[in-house]
Amino acid sequence: MSEKSAPKPHFHGHRERLRTRFAEGGRQALADYEMLELLLFRSIPRRDTKQLAKDLIARFGSLADVLTAPANQLCEVRGIQEATANDLALVRAAAEALAQGNVAQKEVLSSWSDVVSYCRAVMAYDAVEAFRVLFLDKKNRLLRDEVLQSGTVDHTPVYPREVVKRALELGASAMILVHNHPSGDPTPSRADIEMTGTIITAASALGVSVHDHIIVGREGHASLRALGLMHAE
Repeated sequence: MSEKSAPKPHFHGHRERLRTRFAEGGRQALADYEMLELLLFRSIPRRDTKQLAKDLIARFGSLADVLTAPANQLCEVRGIQEATANDLALVRAAAEALAQGNVAQKEVLSSWSDVVSYCRAVMAYDAVEAFRVLFLDKKNRLLRDEVLQSGTVDHTPVYPREVVKRALELGASAMILVHNHPSGDPTPSRADIEMTGTIITAASALGVSVHDHIIVGREGHASLRALGLMHAE
């Protein structure tokens, strides 16, 4: 039998049904594993990816966890090759770019939900702690977004003098501090609160404001300002 006349694999109909459901109902019409199937279709065109999608979510916990998992860990799952891992990383990068676009060139204090969404998109599911700063201009628009330190699963070193020095180098008038808790729980620790106070003191002495310190995790986010924990030392 020629390739042209050969019957289509059984999963082709399933793929078309998923595509139709997504086209008609969007994200809400599909379960997480089905969304992952749609993504895997393009990387693995000649195989049924339903079970693979379920295996990935069983291994990592959720669609978001799969998309943010390191490539070497993804490749430990049978059926995932480096090219597929890279395709999934590209989806995450695109999501981050979209979230950042909603923040750039806006007065961030008037679009706070977009700021929080962006911070969660780029950090909430990371496996290690990182400390980033959103540097703002005089109109509170995003001037620069930089990760200043990365650490371990439960700690990242932060040097207040280096944070303020970088703000002065960029000509920033204000900052929003951001870091993640890989444990998932965004509740600020005593060390988080004390570090924030030290940075506020150092920055205010040089005319730079600290608007907030946002902590993000899988379970949500915490704002030290909203919690009344923004105290200079």
